[in-house]
Order: sequence, then structure tokens, then C-alpha cells
Amino acid sequence: MITSSKNTPDPVEFKGKRVLVTGGTKGLGKAVAERFRQGGAAVVVTARSAPVEKTDHYFIQADGSTLEGATKVTQEILNHFHGVDIIIHNVGGSSAPSGGFAVVTDEIWQQNLNENLFPAVRLDRGLLPSMIERGSGVIIHISSIQRTLPLYDSTLAYAAAKAALTNYSKGLSNEVSPKGIRVNTVSPGFIETDAATRMIQRMADKDKADYATARQKLMDMLGGIPLGRPNRPDEVAELVVFLASDRASAITGSEYVIDGGTIPTI
Repeated sequence: MITSSKNTPDPVEFKGKRVLVTGGTKGLGKAVAERFRQGGAAVVVTARSAPVEKTDHYFIQADGSTLEGATKVTQEILNHFHGVDIIIHNVGGSSAPSGGFAVVTDEIWQQNLNENLFPAVRLDRGLLPSMIERGSGVIIHISSIQRTLPLYDSTLAYAAAKAALTNYSKGLSNEVSPKGIRVNTVSPGFIETDAATRMIQRMADKDKADYATARQKLMDMLGGIPLGRPNRPDEVAELVVFLASDRASAITGSEYVIDGGTIPTI
């Protein structure tokens, strides 16, 4: 069961700030968008599908994995908001089949790059000029611990694309930090979103086991989580929001891992 943190957001911390959250209608993206709203920001979310629940966010329906989708988002933001102050690149994922390297076709490799690297590259290219003109802004790329702990069976291309995203993020920070734009990366481990909860329940039904047993089985498959549980979306959102805030004004070019201790090395 997913619970929320008891932190009380400052309702004016992001007052006057325009925030873009890609993939902002479900899972982590939804939690991040809501947390910024609670902090007083004007939030823009983009995704392939419209949100199921009504929100106060400005929604742009677009496929961020395509050049056309990224162009649509960029143009609509520049036309309606004249730019943004904070970008959270959350969109991404993988639907590759299991079976290791042999089943990962060129098309699957390209799809994973399209979904996990190019959305950030294209939106940054479109929206950074207005940030540079103002001399301020924050960009956060949501990567994954798989960029250093790849799972070869079904997410090899995803892991490689996230590694590319993290590398790109570092390089971008070196270029634009002197111009007033901070760029950081957040790399979560397993997050227990609603979608993950449904997947665990399917595993339980298949194994004729209870939810707790299936949940533990999934954590064991990941190599174990010393904390004893996955991340909650709101926990990761708190880290993202902190890095985007003035409280983190000296932090740029860094990667922050939030994985309950999953990665076994320093």
C-alpha cells in the first residue's frame, strides 16, 4: 500500500515559478507535479495520454519520444508561458521483451533511445535559450540506478539509454551552469507506483501467493533492497523538489541516487 510523507510543503516556495514535468500524469511524474503545485508553482505536465483525474495543471498532450511531440511541447510553452523556470525530465520507460541481448533488435534499441534520451535533449535544446536569456533556471533529469546496475534480461537497452542521459546531463551542466542554469540528475531504484503495485499483484496471482510474498520476490530479483522496501513516489518527489529549490542553489552537475541501498557499492 502506497503512503505519503507527512512533510508540510511551503505553499509559496515556488510561487511565480513555471515548472514543466514530462510524463507528469502517472507514477513519479504525477507525484512530482503535485508536489510543485503544493509549493505554489504554475505546473505544466505533458504525456501521451490525458490524466485520468482532473488537476489544476496545464496539460499538453504529446508523444515526447518523437521530434514532433517535443516540438509541440516547446512551441506551446513558449507561446503560452514564454518559457519555464524548472524542467523535470521524467518521461521514459521500457517495454522490451525478456531474453537478453539476442532479442534486443535495432528497433528496440532505437525505441529506448527515443523514449529515454531524446525527449530531454530536444526539450532542453528548445527551452534552454530562454533560460539562458534570463540567466536562471533548473533542469533535472530522471535517470535510473540501472545506468550503473543494468539488468540484462529485459532492460539492457533501457539501462544504456539512461547511462547516456546521465552522461549528457553532466556535460550539459558544465556548459550552462556558468550561465545561471543548474543541471542535476536523480537516479531512483524501484519505485512502488500504482503501476508497480498492479504488477506485483499479477505476480502474486500467477504464483498463487499473497501480495507481500510477491513484493519480496520482486525485490530479491533486483538484488535486494537493504531498506526493506521500494521507494514511494512522494519520497523521490521530495528529492527532486529540493534539488529544484533555492535550498540547493549551490548544487549542479551532480547525480543523486535514491534506491534504499540497492546499489551494493559506493
